[in-house]
Amino acid sequence: MNQYTYPILLGVAAGMLTRLIMLRTDSRQYPTRLHGKIVHIAMGFIAAVLGAVAIPSIMKKDFSAITFLTLAASQFRDVRNMERNTLQQLDGYELVPRGHTYIEGIALVFESRNYLVIFTSFVTTFAYLGFRSFYAGLIMAIISFFISKKLMSGNRLKDLVHIEHVPIRFEGAGLYIDNIYIMNIGLPTRQKEIMKYGMGFLLTPKTPDARITLANLGQRQAILHDVSVGLGVFRDSGTPALVPLAKLDINDGRVGVFVLPQEKNVEKALRIIGNSPTLENAIRMSSEAGGRS
Repeated sequence: MNQYTYPILLGVAAGMLTRLIMLRTDSRQYPTRLHGKIVHIAMGFIAAVLGAVAIPSIMKKDFSAITFLTLAASQFRDVRNMERNTLQQLDGYELVPRGHTYIEGIALVFESRNYLVIFTSFVTTFAYLGFRSFYAGLIMAIISFFISKKLMSGNRLKDLVHIEHVPIRFEGAGLYIDNIYIMNIGLPTRQKEIMKYGMGFLLTPKTPDARITLANLGQRQAILHDVSVGLGVFRDSGTPALVPLAKLDINDGRVGVFVLPQEKNVEKALRIIGNSPTLENAIRMSSEAGGRS
């Protein structure tokens, strides 16, 4: 063993632990199976090794490590493409699909987490070698864990909107949530099913920026998918009248969310909607757009 062995091992261990902490099935419900997780663990190990060996390579004036980091970035972009393609293929078999915006957000997250692993391994090894202390590396690893956890959390919908449960109602054949028209249901049988299983929620944006984000079709589809995954969905293929919908009131920016859950639990539904992620591709900062000269 040489002077770099223990710093590299600590860096790799810190990076792998960071990846394992971030590899969990959350509201996105992905990854859910062992083989899918093995792929991400393997890529996390590669990222940890690259981050850990970068500093020793530079100290030995072997700058090929920079080339390897560049190649790793290319490989991790391929991981993003792989996740996108996989989820798009699976989305066609979902009763309530995620939508392209949600899928792109998931793929972006899995790419960025590999970069967080590289960062953790890099700074851990750097601290170990820079201060010539195991404890310095350990402290830096712990700090990196908290940074990664903070960056991983992201924003939630409850930060942007007020959410309330509103009973659904029919006016003739028209289905309404408050004064927001959802769709037309002419068959009395379907109307009875909707009144029995349906639930309505009203989302009111807190700010003008939140109003634009909530109007995004991808953001609304993500809400419907999360509720349907968390509570189930009362429908099958070929039943367009039983499709969950989220419709916008163009006058004030409110959104009426209509769902048909198998588990009709209002409190749980409110939590699920509130914890739905705010999609990065749906975020708009209109309030800042006019402030630049």
